[in-house]
Amino acid sequence: MSIIPCFFDPFDGFLTSSLSGFPTSAREMLPRVDWKETPEAHIFKADLPGMKKDEVKVEMEEGRVLQISGERSRENEEKEDKWHRVERSSGKFVRRFRLPENVKVDEVKASMENGVLTVTMPKQEMKKPEVKAIDISG
Repeated sequence: MSIIPCFFDPFDGFLTSSLSGFPTSAREMLPRVDWKETPEAHIFKADLPGMKKDEVKVEMEEGRVLQISGERSRENEEKEDKWHRVERSSGKFVRRFRLPENVKVDEVKASMENGVLTVTMPKQEMKKPEVKAIDISG
């Protein structure tokens, strides 16, 4: 056993890939999200392939928390259907991100195109704290 992790572990993902052919209602849906900061805004991009905008909610919670949530339904199953592999996730998901102080929470915009949700949050200029020199006596 090594203290240093091996990046080329031949058994990495073995158990999950072996079981991925079985249908399960517990298959987790966790969309991948990128967060980038530009000089003007914070921009979030979430991959939500196959989802419609009315299946996704974007909310701003108290304490400057962005919440992206939704639900992808499972495909209708017929009794005579036989699944050989189920890899597409379904079910509910929630992603939350604590935002920095410089986000203009009243000007957040969201759009969805080609299965990618984009949330843009303009930044406000933060006042630099005033520094006052203190004389040292003695």
